[in-house]
Amino acid sequence: MSKRRKSQRAEATPKREKVRDIFVPRPFEGLADEPEWIALRELVPAASAPLRLTPELVEEYGDRPVTLATVLPMAAPVVTKPDGRILIGLQRHQQSGDVSRDLADALLSALRTEPGGQVDVPPLPGPGPRLQDILVDGPLEISMHEGFEFWLDPGAADDPNVQASLERANAAVYPTVKLASARAAYWCRVPEKAHVRWVLPEDEDVALDALSRLAAAGTLTLGDDTRFAGMFRAHGRLTPVWDLPEDTPATEWEGPVTEFAGRYAEAVAEPEPLDAAGRRSRQGLLGRQLTLR
Repeated sequence: MSKRRKSQRAEATPKREKVRDIFVPRPFEGLADEPEWIALRELVPAASAPLRLTPELVEEYGDRPVTLATVLPMAAPVVTKPDGRILIGLQRHQQSGDVSRDLADALLSALRTEPGGQVDVPPLPGPGPRLQDILVDGPLEISMHEGFEFWLDPGAADDPNVQASLERANAAVYPTVKLASARAAYWCRVPEKAHVRWVLPEDEDVALDALSRLAAAGTLTLGDDTRFAGMFRAHGRLTPVWDLPEDTPATEWEGPVTEFAGRYAEAVAEPEPLDAAGRRSRQGLLGRQLTLR
């Protein structure tokens, strides 16, 4: 091909605009239930919660029901139903450095798609509205599920292929219970052990100092036969984890978690800097960070 033809071809082909990815360490910052968003994103296998669109979006697209789901079939970012419902998935395959922007773009793409249609969601959405811009904020009304039947339309489970797919998905769900004793605290049972995991609402340094005070005082466990296993860092918040006896039901941990939450609140409110024992405990806790997945 001649240089002239190459030049003409280059001029005829529009250049793709390069989308820059930006990492946002606290994508849910500013939302009333930031710790619960993190828990549903990182810890909970099967749960859902209704979301409310801003009045501007309702006026433009209609009052379409929107449901937040921990995960959707094939870890899809969003699904539209023929009746106009939208399901948006928190746990998905493709994502950028700003989870809030990803979710908002998936939801807006679904609103622009005919009910029941296939939604085209770009892997890198670029600058634009975030969840904080398109939702009426408030506490999440979370429904816990033992499986993913909430994905399905009425009668869909009668299809043997759908039923087989649902059974495979449900097999990966470990028992999880939302505790009433603390916001964003969950009990779960995995093979051979159980845990309580709690996404703390405070800034990381404040939470770490409070946990360090409790560790120095010897009050970091949830009682006999429990062990502080370590902590996750997730979306700018700390999530302590306790190992528990496998055969003790979730309801038995409401009291211990309530008592611990009281001790933790007192430690957060302590105005004095850490003493020597607290500083040693802090270093020890930093060495007990866990891998989230």
